[in-house]
Amino acid sequence: MEKAKAEFAQRLQDALLRVGVPAKPAVIEREFNQRFWGKPVTLHGVRRWLRGESIPTHDKVLCLAEWLGVEPSVLRYGDEVPKAVRARRKTWDEGIGYQEREIFELFLKLPVPQRKVAREVILALAKANGVLPVSAIVAN
Repeated sequence: MEKAKAEFAQRLQDALLRVGVPAKPAVIEREFNQRFWGKPVTLHGVRRWLRGESIPTHDKVLCLAEWLGVEPSVLRYGDEVPKAVRARRKTWDEGIGYQEREIFELFLKLPVPQRKVAREVILALAKANGVLPVSAIVAN
């Protein structure tokens, strides 16, 4: 957790630098509190963000991100999460053809009881072919 706090502090300082805001607690406290509708942050709280001693709550990260012009997930977690999501989405998009997409769309239009039947059929086929995912084994 300490590493995550230090990395957040570095991302915050980098974002401040990009928009020309000095990484000084008094400046950040004043500017942040002018934009945030919740309970104001203290000078000590901002200092803890900058030193990597704490990470702000989600609502404060959202406000910081909007103010500094960065994605909230990138400010909070870094570039790795969005990169992983894009890579997984790319794999999904490249691996599915027109016919599979058509089947997924039809599946989503089925009533819930029939979706359950279709799911059970797919799981049985996957199990018979040795490609049953671990999540399906746990769920059953």
